[in-house]
Amino acid sequence: MTIRKRKALPQVSEDSLFDTGSNSNEDLVISTSDEQTDDLSVNTANEIQAAVEQTRIEQNKEADDEILEKKVVVRSRGRKRTVNSSDEVETKPAKKTSLPAKKRLPRDIQDEKDEIIPEPDTSFKIIINDLTKMRMHDLRDMAVKYGVPEDELSLMKKQDVIYHILKNHTNQGGSIFASGSLETLPDGYGFLRSPQNSYLTGTDDVYVSPSQIRLFNLKTGDTVYGQIRSPKEGERYFALLRVETVNFDEPAKSQRRIPFDNLTPLYPREKLNLETTTQEISTRIMNLFCPIGKGQRGLIVAPPRTGKTIMLQKIANAITANHPEVYLIVLLIDERPEEVTDMERTVNAEVISSTFDEQATRHVQVAEMVLEKAKRLVEHKRDVVILLDSITRLARAYNQTMPTSGKVLSGGVDSNSLHKPKRFFGAARNIEEGGSLTIIATALIETGSKMDEVIFEEFKGTGNMEVNLDRKLSDRRLFPAINIKRSGTRKEELLLTEAEMQLMWILRKFISSMDDADIIEFLIDRMNKSKNNEAFLKSMNAGLAQKD
Repeated sequence: MTIRKRKALPQVSEDSLFDTGSNSNEDLVISTSDEQTDDLSVNTANEIQAAVEQTRIEQNKEADDEILEKKVVVRSRGRKRTVNSSDEVETKPAKKTSLPAKKRLPRDIQDEKDEIIPEPDTSFKIIINDLTKMRMHDLRDMAVKYGVPEDELSLMKKQDVIYHILKNHTNQGGSIFASGSLETLPDGYGFLRSPQNSYLTGTDDVYVSPSQIRLFNLKTGDTVYGQIRSPKEGERYFALLRVETVNFDEPAKSQRRIPFDNLTPLYPREKLNLETTTQEISTRIMNLFCPIGKGQRGLIVAPPRTGKTIMLQKIANAITANHPEVYLIVLLIDERPEEVTDMERTVNAEVISSTFDEQATRHVQVAEMVLEKAKRLVEHKRDVVILLDSITRLARAYNQTMPTSGKVLSGGVDSNSLHKPKRFFGAARNIEEGGSLTIIATALIETGSKMDEVIFEEFKGTGNMEVNLDRKLSDRRLFPAINIKRSGTRKEELLLTEAEMQLMWILRKFISSMDDADIIEFLIDRMNKSKNNEAFLKSMNAGLAQKD
């Protein structure tokens, strides 16, 4: 037997074993001259083929083990994500791996195109503030649709009905969003109070954890909007899940804001235009004789039944019409309930109230929440206007709630009780860094109460704008019952143009010799004949020039 080699026999490697379709010229050639040569060549070929098959099986086994170790399927947001051992998330489905027919991966690890995990439906969401604006009978109808028994609804308050609606809504897979003013407690956590409920505590308040308060540097008065979750077992309140905005800005901005007390106060320099229509004489007169600027601290001194509440309504409507960028808050302290309803339906603003049938502590709590909210908005460079009715009743509430100091003024006023009302009124200022807080408050006089007189005397001169209403004018049914001679604004030259100032000096000099009733009758008559204040001043200038 003779064996002839065309070339030397090469060593078999794993790469060459997998290349089964190779037609290289280096293949083995075994030639024999008889039958023994043929038998030997067949045996050698069989051994090589067996080695190739064994190597292929071992490599497939190693590949399968590697896939099982490195590949974990995570089901999230309606699709499968492949998480590798290096913690890198591949959002695209993994490609299918060619595997032996006898070995298959478990079903959870296979990537099948026809297997889709549906996403939860979050499009149906409810905002708590929209529910608080609804009427009671509409809320009851809505609660019945959510499966709340009708016999239980008759015993529930409005906030309890809202609580059951929200709880059933989340059980059905819906999402809830809420907006409110934060009130932090000494233990570190806080609650979002609804302005629609005048920051009254209730079952629909939203719990804010201490970690969220520290993360976003939240303070009492911050207006927070975000997604909430239903209470878990053993919990009483809804909890804030994710913060979307803080004071109508991104949450990151709240961490860089400057505290209100460190901001620089200035005189008002930008005028709030109160002129709307020809028939609104009250705001037109104020626009000329008592201009209001952003950051003004104004006092409306009014005896009873002189139209102070109506004047506040007209000021509020003028601000909302001419200055939509201003955040307007109407604060009613110790008022009649019907006046609160009338203000809510007349003014397009945030109306916060505490009626006379509530305790003095409630009056104080509402006032402090409104002040803190206004400060937080000013820290975010917003222009805020607070119309307070009245600061006299607020001072009475503080006088009842403050602990006695032993120093009692005439009328039964404790000397320490006037500090916080002054702090409220003194917060009004124009900010050099941006933003402003304007407070227009009413002060009661001629009520027959010695306490009211003392309170007015304490606040007299603290404002930089004052409007005096006259009881004699209101008795003659002359509205607005403004005493022009005793009303005015400090530094009004910063708010009026040079031409307006010249004309106003001439006009005031002209009416100085007239009676108070004659002045208001004269102004009402002339303003009704002119389209706006600009035309009124031009007509007055022309008439005075002819007299001269």
